[in-house]
Amino acid sequence: MTTDPERQQILVVDDEPSIVDAVATTLRYEGFDVREASTGRSALNAAQEAPPDLIVLDVMLPDLDGIEVTRRLRADGIRVPVLFLTARDSVDDKIAGLTVGGDDYVTKPFSLAEIVARARAILRRTHDASAGDGKLRFADLEMDEDTHEVWRDGENVRLTATEFNLLRFFMLNPRRVLSKSQILDNVWHYDFDGDPSVVETYVSYLRKKLERQGPPLIQTIRLVGYALREPQST
Repeated sequence: MTTDPERQQILVVDDEPSIVDAVATTLRYEGFDVREASTGRSALNAAQEAPPDLIVLDVMLPDLDGIEVTRRLRADGIRVPVLFLTARDSVDDKIAGLTVGGDDYVTKPFSLAEIVARARAILRRTHDASAGDGKLRFADLEMDEDTHEVWRDGENVRLTATEFNLLRFFMLNPRRVLSKSQILDNVWHYDFDGDPSVVETYVSYLRKKLERQGPPLIQTIRLVGYALREPQST
């Protein structure tokens, strides 16, 4: 099947043919070019040969699970965003997916409209994160919006597309207290009620990456939200 280079490409991966068919058909109807895979290895090969703009990836696959597929892609330097499909509904399973570099998740059973909405939200924020101009600076942080790179105290900090856009939102609003709903609206762009735990998870992992090179910058403002502020002197 040929693809239109002007349209965004999505790789749909699930071992249930009915799910692949339904999701792929809906996304094609919405104007995307869609490729399909039914195993983790075939998905890995497809993404390595020609990285799509987004992967809709089932967690439970018969060979390599979706978590391992994502881990291997990230190890190869392939930063394509990932939307997980999962029948698991525990917080630990969701965090595991986000930790390896996934960008969002949908729990089965899901509506096709939700898949489309979340796919568009991920693609929009990924585009926003790479479409900026110039550099942002705060304390010892530096962000290059053109090259999608971040440094702290001169050391490179590797972030996923969503982590990058979350940090960008903080750096565009330094010292301001940002509520979870503001972060969801501006980073995730959801057109429906988002899950606040996603914000908590991403802030936690962003903090860990930033604090490898220095003292805490993102402060929790109890019962209100978060703020990017200069390290407190001791």
